[in-house]
Amino acid sequence: MITTELFVKMVIDRWHGSIANLNNLLNTLTDQQLQKEIAPGKNRGMYLLGHLIAVHDDMLILLDMGQKIFPKLFEPFIKQADKVATQMPTVAELRKMWEKQNNHLEEKFKKLNPEEWFEKHTAVSEVDFAKEQFRNKLNIIITRTSHLQYHTGQIALLK
Repeated sequence: MITTELFVKMVIDRWHGSIANLNNLLNTLTDQQLQKEIAPGKNRGMYLLGHLIAVHDDMLILLDMGQKIFPKLFEPFIKQADKVATQMPTVAELRKMWEKQNNHLEEKFKKLNPEEWFEKHTAVSEVDFAKEQFRNKLNIIITRTSHLQYHTGQIALLK
């Protein structure tokens, strides 16, 4: 029988594994490599890293875990396409933000008990959640893990 605690552990462990996979990849890439396009005419590695930080920052609000820690990344990394923003952090700054973001989320995740992961996230109304209980906090982790894995695969093309 699968318990709530076991299911949450499986999802969170996959999240941690995906973060570790990208961290390992980032450790093999230079700042110069991350400034290159994944493929001609496509996003740069640094843009994808900034995008992941900005998306994970949004998770804080979706999961009702507080405010964003890097709100200035929304405009250049979510609202705009790569190479549109005139001011962006350096790759070195993005690496530090990535580490800080991961540590911050980890602290927040540890505070939730297994049942709380099945509560609604902030982008769904009470009425809609009553009809669609899969629109919960844990589902945010599942979808963001897939998103993280997708972009990790893209960044791997820089090797």
